Amino acid sequence: MDASAKLRQIARVWLETKLATSFAELLRQVTEKEPSFSPQKVDISVFAVAGPVEGGVYCRPPNIPWEVDLRRAEADYGAKHFRLINDFVAQAWACRSPVGDAAQEILPNQLAEDQLVAVLGAGTGLGKAFLVPFATSSGRRQYLALPSEGGHETFPVQSAAEFRFFEFLQQSRGLLYPTYDDVVSGRGIAAVHEFLTGEKLAPAEVMKSCLPDSPTISWAARFYGRVCRNFALESLCFGGLFIAGGVAVKNPQLVTSAAFRDEFLAARTPQHQQLLSRIGIRLMSEEESGLWGAAFCGLISLEADHVQ
Repeated sequence: MDASAKLRQIARVWLETKLATSFAELLRQVTEKEPSFSPQKVDISVFAVAGPVEGGVYCRPPNIPWEVDLRRAEADYGAKHFRLINDFVAQAWACRSPVGDAAQEILPNQLAEDQLVAVLGAGTGLGKAFLVPFATSSGRRQYLALPSEGGHETFPVQSAAEFRFFEFLQQSRGLLYPTYDDVVSGRGIAAVHEFLTGEKLAPAEVMKSCLPDSPTISWAARFYGRVCRNFALESLCFGGLFIAGGVAVKNPQLVTSAAFRDEFLAARTPQHQQLLSRIGIRLMSEEESGLWGAAFCGLISLEADHVQ
């Protein structure tokens, strides 16, 4: 099987994780709605989970009250062939899939195929991952997707007003220190709006009620640009910086605005500003990009098994 073959979506099922009491219960709900998704019936099952994966078989997601344990996957679920990956490893693979090819240009620089690709995105939290190219002994280019828990790093603030926002998050949310998760996620945008206006709204209501040039949107776009700048400097991702996740997909003005671009390019030295100006940024506007990435991961895994 050739990993360059076109993927095609046959069916999909949307379920709320919070309505399942366990991974087994969630999987049962999936197969009830779409029997063809049963692990016993497919060539390979790929499970992408928002959390650190241990040994390719176990994950205790920080935002889900149950674990994913595949140490007895065949006995428990009938899964003879499976992959358990971090959700942003799936987003990294999505960069090589049709949704990556169709991504919207934000900073339209050329993407170098032999250089590292970085992907990040905000939704419930902030995810990060890397896609590292390498050449096989035959000279064929392949990729290695690597996870990150960088969304749990302390968020950097740069002004007196931002320090007050930092203190607001500590006091109102009971945080030891605010992380990227707390600032650029959906709940982070709601917190920015509450800090600036005193108005408590759900994230979707904030984005619906705020004009593009409002302080809330300007702050949120600046923070998103800062996250991207820091990740670009950490990774030197001349293969491209891809943005995924529901926050930017549903509210593209956060990454297409001048506030985002100005913050991304706001390096301390001209040399680093020039370096950042060479990095191409793309927005994967397909909200199901992680699903495509998981499918691509399964495809290349089957190909590797076939070669062996």
